[in-house]
Amino acid sequence: MDQKEPIEISIQSLAIFEPQSSIETTNSSSNNNTVSGPRQANRAPEKKLTLFALRLAVLEKAATGLGTLGFIWATVVLLGGFAITIDQTDFWFVTVILLIEGTRIFSRSRELEWQHQATWSLTDAGISSFRAVKSSSHILVRGFKALFQEGSNTRESSHLQTLGRRQTRNLERKKTLTRTWTSSDVPLLPYGQWTSRNLERKKTLTRTWTSSDVPLLPYGQWVFLSRNISRLLYWLQLASATACVVLSLIKLVKQNFGEIEKGDTDKRNRKSALIIFYSLALAEALLFLLEKAYWEWKVTCKKLLDRINQECQLGPTGIISVRRFFYDSYSKCVNGSIFDGLKMDFVSFAMELMDSDSSDEQLIGMQILGSFTKNPHFSEDTLQKIGITITVIERLVEMLNWKDPQEEEIRKTAAEILIKLAGKKQNSLRVAGIPGAMESVSSLLHNHRNSSVTKCGEISKKEIIIDKEEYGYWAFNQLGLQILKKLARDQDNCAKIGNTKGLLVKIIDFTHAEERLLKGDRVAESQILIVKTSLQVLKMLASTTGGTGRQLRSEISEVVFTISYIRDILRYGEKHPTLQKLGIEILTSLALDADATERIGGTGGVLKELFNIFFREGIPDNQNHVRIAAGEALGMLAFESTNNCLRVFKLKVKLKVAEKLVNALENPLLRINAARILRNLFIYSGSECFQQLRRVITASSTILKEIMTEENKLQEVMVGLAAHVFRYMTSQEASAMFKRTGIQESDLATALVQILKKNPQPQAKTPRIRRYVVELAIWMMKDTHNNIQTFKNLGMQQELEGITETTAEIESFDTFSGAIGLSRYKTSIHSLVETAVDLLENN
Repeated sequence: MDQKEPIEISIQSLAIFEPQSSIETTNSSSNNNTVSGPRQANRAPEKKLTLFALRLAVLEKAATGLGTLGFIWATVVLLGGFAITIDQTDFWFVTVILLIEGTRIFSRSRELEWQHQATWSLTDAGISSFRAVKSSSHILVRGFKALFQEGSNTRESSHLQTLGRRQTRNLERKKTLTRTWTSSDVPLLPYGQWTSRNLERKKTLTRTWTSSDVPLLPYGQWVFLSRNISRLLYWLQLASATACVVLSLIKLVKQNFGEIEKGDTDKRNRKSALIIFYSLALAEALLFLLEKAYWEWKVTCKKLLDRINQECQLGPTGIISVRRFFYDSYSKCVNGSIFDGLKMDFVSFAMELMDSDSSDEQLIGMQILGSFTKNPHFSEDTLQKIGITITVIERLVEMLNWKDPQEEEIRKTAAEILIKLAGKKQNSLRVAGIPGAMESVSSLLHNHRNSSVTKCGEISKKEIIIDKEEYGYWAFNQLGLQILKKLARDQDNCAKIGNTKGLLVKIIDFTHAEERLLKGDRVAESQILIVKTSLQVLKMLASTTGGTGRQLRSEISEVVFTISYIRDILRYGEKHPTLQKLGIEILTSLALDADATERIGGTGGVLKELFNIFFREGIPDNQNHVRIAAGEALGMLAFESTNNCLRVFKLKVKLKVAEKLVNALENPLLRINAARILRNLFIYSGSECFQQLRRVITASSTILKEIMTEENKLQEVMVGLAAHVFRYMTSQEASAMFKRTGIQESDLATALVQILKKNPQPQAKTPRIRRYVVELAIWMMKDTHNNIQTFKNLGMQQELEGITETTAEIESFDTFSGAIGLSRYKTSIHSLVETAVDLLENN
């Protein structure tokens, strides 16, 4: 372990005793988020698709334009002007070409519709559709066999229906209680009900068709799927274009347009007109075939759609999203301006799908946004675009309330996006600002514990096989807590969390961890993670500053389960030091409230468990931060609480608290907090504990040495402790102490004056050191008259005058909530300085 780590931890753990500047916090957070170097813009992969769609649209519109011109030429010039005079062969050639082109144009417009329709449902990803085709074909074969098996009609029919239900249950499991039809395999004609009835039994509550895979004939649904119809139209177009090329070339090569007799003026332009028509038809067909060849080259050979899917990292089913985006972009280019498709991007496309009434389209949109927010290359731009679109945020928050099993993945993805979105402060404020947002997040928190546990703390077989429903509860619980964790970084959001009915109690309920959970070896990691996240959220709420923090701490401590849940974590959580540290830090923050301090001390076993952790030996170095946190909590609980100080001394029979605290003063890891605990015990214990406190004077030699050798924080707490420990010593004991340590009183006086010279202004890291120095100097001058002259010779009076001119509010408090002082000293530093000056002047 890095040697600097304990120092960093100790500084962090003592933050509650020093004022924290908001500027420092801002700088530190900004440094963490700063990315070295300029931000590099990542080119959107979908630009390749929109450009491809533009080029296809140019070819398509050019072919359509030529086809329109050829059609007009044929109907107006040829069949209108030369219908009687043209040769019979040319008449039929022109007619057939027009019919072929009409068929191609019709097929082309309808192909786009069916291609677009084939991307409506995720069942078209390839796997599900193949299974549907395979299942339907097997069922069909069994049906024919059943018709010819004598004596087994009834049994086989029943078996057939059972197989139909069994094989389609997995395909349609997520489609229960839907409000619209996805209609993947529904026959539209009678006598096919035995197939569709089983495939769509769970869709009885739906009201509309989306017809992603609608079979138009019974027993042949695999032929009449949306994909297969679009393919049929596709090949029909190719056949039409090829036929048009062949017919046009035949006539252009042979040019047998019939003979023109002399003087026959009606036929003199017939040849030119026919050549123009056949040329237009040939050019149109060639352009169309060029378009199709370009399409096949990019899509089939170059795998453009697959490569875009890989670059966007949309996953195995992402190809459906890519196809849907491409067809939409291409349709816009064909049906409108050729540049309309260039305006599309995946994020905007996904946002549009989110507002759809189709659950399949909603899922496609959510999967795109979910993938993009997780992708480090696109997440920042995606979150920025979502963050400035308040309607999208409202839609995401609304999705958190969806509890239909079919919409489970949509709900989960919405929660994951909100976690990413709330990672930025401005976005977290927008999320929390939506009416009902906290209630929506609260809907994710459903506590569902499995009680089937063996007595020895191991998980039973029933618990090893986690029920899908229960697993879903845990997953959504974790997502909800993570959203709250992101939102709680802002104080205003903390107030909203506290004001949301029942939400605070839910968070506290998730901190409950039983003995078998904390001590068990085969515990689900997700359960521990939920306890950890709930503790993190509770810690953030309890450490909130200002009036909001006071209100939250009061509400948290008033929940009767809060302290007892944390006590269980302290008692049984030795295997989970992170949980223990979070629980301890919550107690430390709650101890800022006087009533909460009494509740914590009055809860049986809390002080004992904290001391057990503080004095624990033989633990790994990377767990020392738990001991430091326990010391800070004990210092806070003993601060301004006579009852807790008395409770601490009552623990001495088993724990020998006083003796161990004295020994801890020599431990570099524990001495700061040990000194703080002892100082509070001396101040707030009262006369009832005089004899116990007298035993602590054995540590006076250690305290004196630390004052003379250490600096900064350790020196501050030791000077503060010395000012109270030395008061319990007689003059003879004090002389013996100085003689035993080899330090003269004049040396101590010199050290105190040097401390004041090093701190001409109050410091945030050691805000109380000048006060403690003055307290100790007053005791020394009262204890021995010679010390007064020593301080005079050292220029103590001038230093005291400097303190009077530089005092600040920071020196008037013992604890802080951020930059706000909480516990004001009863004796001001001015009064202490006046007492010291009087001793110097009047003696």
